[in-house]
This record gives sequence, structure tokens and C-alpha cells, in this order.
Amino acid sequence: MDNEMINCVDLMHKYVDNEGNEKLAVNGVSLSVKKGEFLVVLGHNGSGKSTIAKHMNVLLLPSGGKVYVSGMDTEVEENMWEIRKNVGMVFQNPDNQLVATIVEEDVAFGPENIGIPPVEIRKRVDESLKKVGMYEYRKHAPHLLSGGQKQRIAIAGILAMSPKCIVLDEPTAMLDPSGRREVLKTIKQINKENGITIVLITHYMDEAVQGDRVVVMDQGKIALEGTPREVFPKVKMMKEIGLDVPQVTELAYELNKEGININTDILSIEEMVDALCQLK
Repeated sequence: MDNEMINCVDLMHKYVDNEGNEKLAVNGVSLSVKKGEFLVVLGHNGSGKSTIAKHMNVLLLPSGGKVYVSGMDTEVEENMWEIRKNVGMVFQNPDNQLVATIVEEDVAFGPENIGIPPVEIRKRVDESLKKVGMYEYRKHAPHLLSGGQKQRIAIAGILAMSPKCIVLDEPTAMLDPSGRREVLKTIKQINKENGITIVLITHYMDEAVQGDRVVVMDQGKIALEGTPREVFPKVKMMKEIGLDVPQVTELAYELNKEGININTDILSIEEMVDALCQLK
């Protein structure tokens, strides 16, 4: 389909654990990501969510099933570099992604590697740093920046390669709350303003609420899928999987159980206030 950025078909991923036993990290997952979409993949540790992310960028290959990126089969070796140009990847630890001693050199690293002409690199570096709000730090040393700023530099480095999609694997897990907000704001902006497809792997509810669509993983399979308003009111099911839901959604659920007639698809404090005012 022309509208598909990534398509996983019956994806299986097996690995061998420390004891030498074969385990299934991903067990028959079919999932398509539309162009321009902001998709959130939620799940706790060991649910298979990070394993799926690595298949989208050919860091792993399927043990069974298929993964297609812009229609290209990830198992065809000649496709690998083209797929990696299409899909950029941002990881959990910003320190592991930064390679240079000056911010702008770090952002230039990716485009240099793929043979972009120097004049074009200069333009891309400046544009990417402006997009993530880090242009005034271009001459700084990355190691002196905060975690959130480093992660935004890592995102700028991916943006400079002009990808169609960015997969972020728990990019805020090591950040403080203000760093997390900075990074999420940046992710939303590049999705809305630049039309770049986003796949955000996370276990934070406040981040998941902001996606167009949420996929909940459990034990290598998709347990739930839908818009945040469709997924989060299923409080009982989410708890059984071992995940929380936004506090206001849980409050609405509990009030409903007590017989108070209130919407259960509430996702923000503002919506909760409105709903409570309407009860009067």
C-alpha cells in the first residue's frame, strides 16, 4: 500500500537466552505504520517492543514473517542502506549516540557518512538544529549539555539525514521530567510540521496519550490497539498486563464504578474538570 511506511507481517523474533534456551521475543506480530503517523508502542520490559523497533531499522532480521519499509523487504541485503536512510533510530542513552566534540560536527556525522556534499551538509546541520531548538548551541561541547539537550542533538543528527521516519526507542527513559518534556515536544513538532513518521517506544503513559495511535505489547504479541481514547479506558485490561493508565483516566473509571455518570475516555486534567463541572 502506498500509504504504508512500515509493514510487519506475522513477525517472529527468536533469541537464545543465557541458559541456551530458545525464546520468542516477538510472536507473530502484524503491524502497519502509516506515512506521517505518530504511533506509540507501549509495553513493559520484555514485552517485545524494543525488539520490534530494531526490526524497523534492520538492526535485527526476522526469524519468521516479514518486515517491509517503504515496500522494501528488510531481508534483502541490497535494501539495508536505503532502509536506514529512510528510517532513523534514536536510542535510550544519548551519551552512546554522540560521536564528536562539537555539537554541529556531531549533527554533520550522518550526512557525511552517506556522501552528502559539504554545502548541503552545512544547510542540513543548521536546519536540523533549528528544528530541535538547539541552533544556538552549535559550537558547544555535547558532553556539557543536559540529557534532554543531548537527546535533541541526537534527533537533529537523524533529521540531517532527511529520513521519512524516525523510530525512538525509549528516548526519555534516562531523562529528568523537564528533559522528557523537551524531547517529547521536539518529537511532536517534527511529526506535525515536517510530516515525518514517528514510532515512539515507551512505557510512559503521558507520552503515549499524545500519539495518533497506540499499540500495547505483552509477551511478544499485540494485546491492544487503537487511539489513546480507545485504549486507555480499558483500565482493567491494562492493569492485568501490568501497565498503568493516565491518572485522570483511572479516576474516571473508578468514579464510574461508584455509579457517577462520567465519561471514561478522559485523558487530561482539563477534560476531567469539564466533565466534573457538567455533573453539577
